[in-house]
Amino acid sequence: MPSLETTPKIRARMSKQRSHDTGIEVTLRRSLHAAGFRYRVHRKPLKGVRREADILFGPARIAVFVDGCFWHGCPEHATWPKNNADFWREKIEKNRARDADTDSRLAAAGWLSVRVWEHESAAEAAERIAVLVHERRPRRGLSPAEPTTEYITRPVPG
Repeated sequence: MPSLETTPKIRARMSKQRSHDTGIEVTLRRSLHAAGFRYRVHRKPLKGVRREADILFGPARIAVFVDGCFWHGCPEHATWPKNNADFWREKIEKNRARDADTDSRLAAAGWLSVRVWEHESAAEAAERIAVLVHERRPRRGLSPAEPTTEYITRPVPG
């Protein structure tokens, strides 16, 4: 990776960037919890893979990742800094590649990976996740491998 030339001011600003419990992440969790869902926070879905999901629905085997537009190269809002351009381009491209690898590993293990961009509406994302959890949640008398389309829709407060 190219070297990073920075100033103390920039270093201080970047160190304040949150990696957990961002605004969209907390709002999304509140919406899901208010709708009656229970989940784990910041857990690794697969042993031996050093990547953790922001929200994890174990029985439904759904891992939710809340991705920042800058850090993960959002197709709508990605920006490419002019300072240290080579460093940032490589950093963001590596993040994208790691995200794709994570999604692939989870799919191979029977998990569904859900990506939520930080610019998305938390209420809309919660509704989308709620449908998926209901579809994938094991039902009494059914094995997890047997798909079912029966689910109850619950309004998600916005």
